[in-house]
Amino acid sequence: MSDKRKFPFGTREWRKSPDEWDNTIIAVSPYTLKDLVMIPGDESRQPQPESIEEQNFKIRLAHSQERVNNASMLIQRMYMKRGYDVPGMLKVPDRITLMASQNEAVVGTLTLGIDSGTPLMADENYKKEVDELRDEGCKICELTKFAVDQVRGSKRVLAGLFHIAYIYGRILHNQTDVLIEVTPRHALFYKRMLGFEPFGEERLNTRVNTMGVLLRLKIDYVDQQIAHWGGTTDSEAARIERSLYPYFFSKEDEEGIVQRLLRGE
Repeated sequence: MSDKRKFPFGTREWRKSPDEWDNTIIAVSPYTLKDLVMIPGDESRQPQPESIEEQNFKIRLAHSQERVNNASMLIQRMYMKRGYDVPGMLKVPDRITLMASQNEAVVGTLTLGIDSGTPLMADENYKKEVDELRDEGCKICELTKFAVDQVRGSKRVLAGLFHIAYIYGRILHNQTDVLIEVTPRHALFYKRMLGFEPFGEERLNTRVNTMGVLLRLKIDYVDQQIAHWGGTTDSEAARIERSLYPYFFSKEDEEGIVQRLLRGE
């Protein structure tokens, strides 16, 4: 027996089999999407129009071991292409792994860690800096294990992953600051596209055996950008805006997602 569920994007009804939408946070249909390919760290690449199929995606929680393994395989495949040695993912308390998929193929993943008992991964290489924020009374979360398929990844997929992570971190857990460790060559992407700022000097990232740098983003800034830009991809002003924020969901859609998560749907 199929059922119907209303998603935050208007009143369109979706039919689903019993397992198809289990733990799906959001499903984006292609009828309003006009975005272009964007790869983290490669914003100079010539944009290419996406097909309708590539514009359709879902974001889910990687709640099962099978989904964690699928996310882990994407990370290892993408990082190994750049010569990074990345261990497999494990389910850890206080960490939420998100997956973006198209036609059941994993095309993106991102893990949000909450500073609530389990040490943050940033503590391994930047404990002094992280402790400074704790001493100031900041509530810290971090983004790790981020990878997007270079062929299918779009601005909308990237923004969707980051926005859902924001909802979990800011709205559901009341975090004030987010940290991320990246390679120096990728730091410009996070500064330009999301507003991160340097927060630690370059040093060896012992987890992947390459140089890294710690970046910080005040979530108050994200609040402002979503309120101003969210859901405006078709506007004239958004066409010259270089950040990802026009590709974030609108505040109306955000509220719909939050309410569904709170209801446990």
